[in-house]
Amino acid sequence: MGDHKEQQPVRVGAAVRRRRRALELTLAVVAERTGLSVPFLSQVENDRARPSSTSLEKLADALRTTAVELLAAADPAATVDLVRAEPLPEDDFAPRTRNLVRGHHQLHASEFTGDHDAGREFQHRNDELMYVADGAVEIEAEGRAYRLGRGDTLYLTGGVRHRWRATVPDTRIIVVAVAEHIEAVRDRSR
Repeated sequence: MGDHKEQQPVRVGAAVRRRRRALELTLAVVAERTGLSVPFLSQVENDRARPSSTSLEKLADALRTTAVELLAAADPAATVDLVRAEPLPEDDFAPRTRNLVRGHHQLHASEFTGDHDAGREFQHRNDELMYVADGAVEIEAEGRAYRLGRGDTLYLTGGVRHRWRATVPDTRIIVVAVAEHIEAVRDRSR
């Protein structure tokens, strides 16, 4: 087995989509600039097709960047990262926050143990899910109070102002959110 680390292919699609949207270009405009088809570009952006080096260069030119920059902004095709729990002294009940995901990913997850500043209001750019692993919390969101117990979840869309507090000792909640660097696109037609 050894220390050999297998080179994983990158998923350039998300980087292409982010760049195209940042420039406010449609797939049709990029297709016209590159000579590549709209269906192929859609497949690239959804990581169902990998562009050749020539196609990637054409895409980079159309998006006013370089192939190197697109590859640098690409997501790894496969990532496995184990985050182990840290042992805590049994008599330590101080509030804690622990990141459950390391690095720069599309999801951010944290574990909150104990209470925290209940007066602090949060408003995140993207959606998040709050899960009560142990204990109970009271969450105020958009002017309504929600009481959650062990096993309950609350889903908040991006932009919702909220605050929370533990209502019993040793409360533990898990918060999973779309990372702030991700530009979530909302379907406002619903």
